[in-house]
Amino acid sequence: MPYTIESIAEYIGARRVGKHETTIDWLLTDSRSLSFPEETLFFALTTKRSNGARYIPELYDRGVRNFVVSEEDYETIVQEEWIPDDVQSFSVNYLIVANPLKALQKLAEIHRENFKIPVIGITGSNGKTIVKEWLHQLLSPDRCIVRSPRSYNSQIGVPLSVWQLSDEAELGIFEAGISEMGEMGALKKIIQPTIGILTNIGGAHQENFFSLQEKCMEKLTLFKDCDVVIYDGDNELISNCVAKSMLTAREIAWSRKDIERPLYINRIIKKEDHTVVSYRYLDMDNTFCIPFIDDASIENALNCLAACLYLMTPADQITERMARLEPVAMRLEVKEGKNECVLINDSYNSDLASLDIALDFLVRRSEKKGLNRTLILSDILETGQSTATLYRRVAQLVQSRKINKLIGVGPEISSCAARLDGTPECYFFPNTEALLGSDILKSLHSEVILVKGSRIFNFDLVSDELELKVHETILEVNLGAMIANLNYYRSMLRHPETKVVCMVKASAYGAGSYEIAKTLQEHHVDYLAVAVADEGSELRKAGITSSIIIMDPELTAFKTMFDHKLEPEVYNFHLLDALIKAAEKEGITNFPIHVKLDTGMHRLGFEIDEIPLLIRRLKNQNAVIPRSVFSHFVGSDSPQFDTFTRQQIELFEKGSQELQAAFSHKILRHICNTAGIERFPGAQFDMVRLGIGLYGVSPIDNSIIYNVSTLKTTILQIRDVPEEDTVGYSRMGHLNRPSRIAAIPIGYADGLNRHLGRGNAYCLVNGKKAPYVGNICMDVCMIDVTDIDCREGDQAIIFGDDLPITVLSDKLDTIPYEVLTSISTRVKRVYYQD
Repeated sequence: MPYTIESIAEYIGARRVGKHETTIDWLLTDSRSLSFPEETLFFALTTKRSNGARYIPELYDRGVRNFVVSEEDYETIVQEEWIPDDVQSFSVNYLIVANPLKALQKLAEIHRENFKIPVIGITGSNGKTIVKEWLHQLLSPDRCIVRSPRSYNSQIGVPLSVWQLSDEAELGIFEAGISEMGEMGALKKIIQPTIGILTNIGGAHQENFFSLQEKCMEKLTLFKDCDVVIYDGDNELISNCVAKSMLTAREIAWSRKDIERPLYINRIIKKEDHTVVSYRYLDMDNTFCIPFIDDASIENALNCLAACLYLMTPADQITERMARLEPVAMRLEVKEGKNECVLINDSYNSDLASLDIALDFLVRRSEKKGLNRTLILSDILETGQSTATLYRRVAQLVQSRKINKLIGVGPEISSCAARLDGTPECYFFPNTEALLGSDILKSLHSEVILVKGSRIFNFDLVSDELELKVHETILEVNLGAMIANLNYYRSMLRHPETKVVCMVKASAYGAGSYEIAKTLQEHHVDYLAVAVADEGSELRKAGITSSIIIMDPELTAFKTMFDHKLEPEVYNFHLLDALIKAAEKEGITNFPIHVKLDTGMHRLGFEIDEIPLLIRRLKNQNAVIPRSVFSHFVGSDSPQFDTFTRQQIELFEKGSQELQAAFSHKILRHICNTAGIERFPGAQFDMVRLGIGLYGVSPIDNSIIYNVSTLKTTILQIRDVPEEDTVGYSRMGHLNRPSRIAAIPIGYADGLNRHLGRGNAYCLVNGKKAPYVGNICMDVCMIDVTDIDCREGDQAIIFGDDLPITVLSDKLDTIPYEVLTSISTRVKRVYYQD
């Protein structure tokens, strides 16, 4: 639904500079997601970590001609001549506003007012995305639905979601997420829901709320003008908050206890692989089943049931569609493919919005790798759009992302082959079987391949065919959880301008340095830190452009650091003098270094009384320049060392101030590690260093924040072993009963410590504990599955969400760092993005 630039300027109250006549179809807040520059309006948002205005020159070069900026940013653009001064030649527009984010929200609010359709607003702590996706599965056969892409539920994501509403839309479904008081009011104005669904209220984002009640009341703000609000009437917290909110909406408070409720749940029966639900609504009894048995899925399904009933979906249709509900896998998996390919698996969601996001992910992963981009795409089902319109949009997306090869699967996409012929190579197959029976997959080489298909096309078979299967043991790395950990610690910073160094040394604590660094770079961390120059140079070669600190520079690696702009730590005069000499020999000036002070660790660093001499040495040359000064805490994680820690802070303040006073340029100061960020906020200074906390482990109490890494493997063989026999090398696996023993392909060469054997620890098989039996071998170990219903091919979890890594580190009397960094490089890493 295009808008003229004149009307947009009027709607958001902008002062327009420029006379470029155009219409706007696309809103952009992230320069990396640009698709259609000529029809795009870029909002230069200022966040705690970044200023969007600095991407304007790049976007101008890529064809964008319409920008929403603040007055301050506009003055900077003009003064610094960021782009050619061609405003008078009618080729660019600036819409100048007080706050670009508020302008984005206002525009989305006005756009929403054009649609007199039912709109479902979903909020809560858990289950929002699943309820949204399941409602789409249940209602889309009868309606053209616009919904939030993935988890676009923030102050930025919600307006971008609502902007997708078009004339064809018959129903909108939008999530709203908040992290602090006062945020929901803006989202309410944008979504303007007619139907409200409140899911579970839990502890997510609780740090900015006084209580769960306060958070629940803030979330209910979304439903102030709704026609109906849906919630769990048995939840005392939610029911009390709804009563206090004095909502005028009709309530569908479903209940398993109160027969007087409008939606009464008679019975819930959990079977082996499905759940049967009986309910009464408006004095009519009905039953449905869902292919899930967990409590969260049952609760989500009941919220969906209430919405479907309110929208007058026939009970028999609800029953039929509930039985076919599919799990919502909200992740993009990155795997190593055959023939030097990179495989991106996204065969979970199939619509234009998720295709756009997946293509954006594909482009980012292919940048600077020199690999072609290949898309394997099935028919996109149940969109409510005509086939011609749908695949015209698909063609626009594919061509804008410069896809080199398109492989279409299904009768509809095949019938639109002519519309997609703008791609250099196109191949079409009537079904998945025909694709697998061809030789096209075998011909793919050195490509980044996105596999994107509706579930009924069984594209998991395509992924299996393309995936390089070298080892049955994998380390799954949840990039979304890592970013949640980053934001968790960012929320603890007293000042938003405080910079963050993220430690990615030792292959990012075993998680794999490139994918971790790439994701951190995309989330605008200020510095990455590695141990040695070779680690840094590998990241540079892989396309990482963020500033990188070398924590343990070697005298033989100066050339590598100079060539790849890697900034070394300097801790004594011998290293400093050698570095200056090497830089002068290369003709290098003002090469940034990071000065380390010893305040009590007594490992590396200049003594405080050496600072005057250090200043003189630095002043008498121009080869290097101090970029930061820092020190290491000895025991910031433990209260018993607090007195010593405070002494370190005082010593560091004295030494760092003395160094700063000698130079006119800003020298960043940092001493806080992960524990220090939380326990000594007054010592955050200009920058902090985030280590183990980034990977989900609190160094203070060993609790898991958001789990990042899951080590899993597969049962190779199960055998029955008599009571009198032993298992494994040196006959150390003594049995005290007839046992079922499973062999799994992981051993000490993969990083599974031998001391965990002989029953000292366990893994999880189908959610149950399976102790290690006998000695752990180099490549294989044995586990006792006597009391577990399992079969060959089932998974075994070594550590993960349900078996924290700290359980293993406690058994080994060590720290989680050691367990994580011990995972062998031969264990395949699989990355996914929530």
